[in-house]
Amino acid sequence: MSAKSVFQEEKNPRGIPKAPFIANVEEYLGGPDGAVETPLKNFQDAIAKYRYMDANLTQRRKGLEDKIPDIRKTLHMVEFLQERRESKNKNDDLEDDLSDEENSDNPKKPLITTFELNDTLFAEAELEDTDTVYLWLGANVMLSYKLAEAASLLRSKLDLAEASLKATIEDLEFLREQLTVMEVNTARVYNWDVKRRRERRLAGEVKKDG
Repeated sequence: MSAKSVFQEEKNPRGIPKAPFIANVEEYLGGPDGAVETPLKNFQDAIAKYRYMDANLTQRRKGLEDKIPDIRKTLHMVEFLQERRESKNKNDDLEDDLSDEENSDNPKKPLITTFELNDTLFAEAELEDTDTVYLWLGANVMLSYKLAEAASLLRSKLDLAEASLKATIEDLEFLREQLTVMEVNTARVYNWDVKRRRERRLAGEVKKDG
């Protein structure tokens, strides 16, 4: 019996194979004299593979759960700058009819904000009026985008990350179900073998006494 035969052809949407439930141990082993060593080893190999996938997906889930709030926070900031600039453009149109003297009495207030230097340190900054922002794309790469382009890119990244997180959580739940099935299979085959050995020992004792 090969290790590959442990897994069913049925898979989840991301290609993780489904574990079979061994309802009839004797039939699965090929009869009352079937060997259990190879099947048990194959079960352990399958469990190890499921646990490896579980560890990778758990790490991926953590990464996404850290990444999504950062994307969302960046998107909110870009949308705020976009709304502020659109509002400024409207105000500029209205102020075209005002005199220079009236304008001088109502100077524009600069945008003061704080930005994070690390987890516990923030600095204050005055933001210039701009229609461009710089986004980190990873691997030490930063590119400039117009506000509308940046918002569109961030929304796309947010949608992809949230969809990926949802799929990862579904895969983790599926994996843990398969792990449970394989652990139950292992226990059933082991217990069946213990029962078989006991019955054979008792049969041998009866035959000896007879």
